[in-house]
Amino acid sequence: MTKFTDLALDPRVLQAVSEAGYEIPTPIQAQAIPEALKGRDVLGIAQTGTGKTASFTLPMITLLGQGRARARMPRSLVLAPTRELAAQVAENFDVYAKHTKLTKALLIGGVAFGEQDKLIDRGVDVLIATPGRLLDHFERGKLLLTGVQIMVVDEADRMLDMGFIPDIERIFTLTPPKRQTMFYSATMAPEIERITKTFLKDPAKIEVARQATASTTITQALIEVKPARKDRSFGDKRAMLRALIKAEGEACTNAIIFCNRKMDVDVVAKSLKSHGFNAAPIHGDLAQSERMKTLDAFRDGTLHLLVASDVAARGLDIPAVSHVFNFDVPSHPEDYVHRIGRTGRAGRLGKAFTIAVPSDEKYLKAIENLIKSEIPRGEQPEGFEPSTADSRPDRAPREDRKGRERGGRGRDRERPVKAHDEVAPMEPVIVAPKAELAEEAPREERREPRGDRADRGGDRRREERGERRDERREPREDRREPREPREERRDYRRDRDLGPSVIGMGDHVPDFILRSFAIKPSKVEDLEEATTGAEG
Repeated sequence: MTKFTDLALDPRVLQAVSEAGYEIPTPIQAQAIPEALKGRDVLGIAQTGTGKTASFTLPMITLLGQGRARARMPRSLVLAPTRELAAQVAENFDVYAKHTKLTKALLIGGVAFGEQDKLIDRGVDVLIATPGRLLDHFERGKLLLTGVQIMVVDEADRMLDMGFIPDIERIFTLTPPKRQTMFYSATMAPEIERITKTFLKDPAKIEVARQATASTTITQALIEVKPARKDRSFGDKRAMLRALIKAEGEACTNAIIFCNRKMDVDVVAKSLKSHGFNAAPIHGDLAQSERMKTLDAFRDGTLHLLVASDVAARGLDIPAVSHVFNFDVPSHPEDYVHRIGRTGRAGRLGKAFTIAVPSDEKYLKAIENLIKSEIPRGEQPEGFEPSTADSRPDRAPREDRKGRERGGRGRDRERPVKAHDEVAPMEPVIVAPKAELAEEAPREERREPRGDRADRGGDRRREERGERRDERREPREDRREPREPREERRDYRRDRDLGPSVIGMGDHVPDFILRSFAIKPSKVEDLEEATTGAEG
């Protein structure tokens, strides 16, 4: 059996490894370290929890033992997808390099640029960073990558999921072509494979486990929840989660609970705390100091339940996790493997429960196709009480939410709704014959003058404002007066004196009508006589 003492590591590194309590390397460490010490590029494919971090940290410290760092020009570069993973790599470096004089800098978000700039200005041997923060420093002119001798890309598949691949490609172009590259990923997507062919030179490919396989030390169980109503699924899943945790009892020493959405992380953590559980959330929207504080509490055992998004699903070194609960079925099947891989590490036994509702069927099929096996179905624990059809829904109906969205005072509150039989029936529209329509006055003449309408509308608005001020002092039921019947309103408009009605076109006859007809003079004289006689 291979031991660390057989791997030609620096004696100072071996001393630190021994003090950390390690003697036998993991399979990926035993295969990757000798190749890395030769100066070869390494392509490591292994699932989470197999010891990938030490497989590149130990040879890096050994190779950097000779040489001196220069200002703003780090000698090595480690790229990690998340702040937590980058911080973990930095912690590993501190453990294994404590007997050396190598320096490091950690470039992650949530930390002031000034402190990071001071470290870079002094010169560092190892630069550990997330892609975004690294490029920020480079574009500010505070960093040069031309002195990088060793470059490590950790959790490359996670980089792909988070959209960092273009940044990774750009960073590769900023480093010297003659460098040693170590590339680690849990899966080999086509995009990952393309990058490795582009930027790695004859790498030593090391694959210690079949892609996307679950460890045999993990007991898996799928718990199906069938809510009586669709809007109760979220509440039923929370009740199921509490029942599962209680059913495990003292066997559940600590657990990570995964949710798909950040907002659900907060809700589930708050729900657990309200029921007496020691739980706290962690996701990307929390401040870096709060995230690190929560992780430290979970590591030292003061925090029992860690409710997390997928930011904590990969790369975090939390070795003694007894249980994993998938509150939501992951939409990406690879995430299932990474989530349950948080338990059952280093030969320990672990349990992974997945809570599913009927709408998760397609995601479950994708997961089972990936892991090439069916997730065992578990039974509902004692103490689980599903909601009934008459239960109050988790969220208010859409109609009720509309009123509150406008500041908390909906129109329906002020205006009572009439019963169906109280609404006046619609009257049929009677179309008059064309002959009758011709005798009616033109539409424009029948209308009220615009000014009258405007004045009347302004008066009405002023009156309504006054009424509303008075309504504040009156009971709600007396706020509005009954409206007058439709027939009376129609009669009122009909009986109004709108002035003398105009017959035909009035006194004015357009000239074009007179020119349109050839009228004989005798007819014109007769017409004048008739007009004169009428006037007399």
